[in-house]
Amino acid sequence: MQTSAPKSTLAQLPVWLKRLLLGALVLTLGVALGLWHPEPPPPAPKVVFTGIDGKSTDLQALRGKPVLVTFWATDCHSCVEEIPDLIALYEAYHARGLEIIAVNMYHDLPSHVVEMTRMKQIPYTVALDVQAQHALAFGRILATPTTFVISPDGLMVKQIIGKFNPEQMRGLLAPYLS
Repeated sequence: MQTSAPKSTLAQLPVWLKRLLLGALVLTLGVALGLWHPEPPPPAPKVVFTGIDGKSTDLQALRGKPVLVTFWATDCHSCVEEIPDLIALYEAYHARGLEIIAVNMYHDLPSHVVEMTRMKQIPYTVALDVQAQHALAFGRILATPTTFVISPDGLMVKQIIGKFNPEQMRGLLAPYLS
């Protein structure tokens, strides 16, 4: 007596899996044939930050340089943990063009921001957003940390919600450094 293993056929698959496989196939073919083009990254908003030192930084004036804009708060554990990574990026890449602007959330007391900046010896620009204008301009930022990578041509090429991975961030920045 000869037995054969049951045959697996497409007809036996659940409908949802068939649709998923078909979608993946269509997307793969579209990419392979050059028919699918992702949306281009949006331009960075036209904003002017006021640092805790009183100096203004116009984001448009930084065109030609890669910029990290990170929204943070002094009472955000992940934000505070991220500060040494931001300092390391700044020290490693500022001479090659990188600018970092840390925008403090509106609910944080300015005195806490000034004290944290002094205590952590933050070398990059720290700006206050007391009326949430910058958080709104960047798309209603509600979670911290939220970091944007802005290319030298002024496009927001990456948004990271939560603590970023330093090695991945170096990889994201590498093509934009002079």
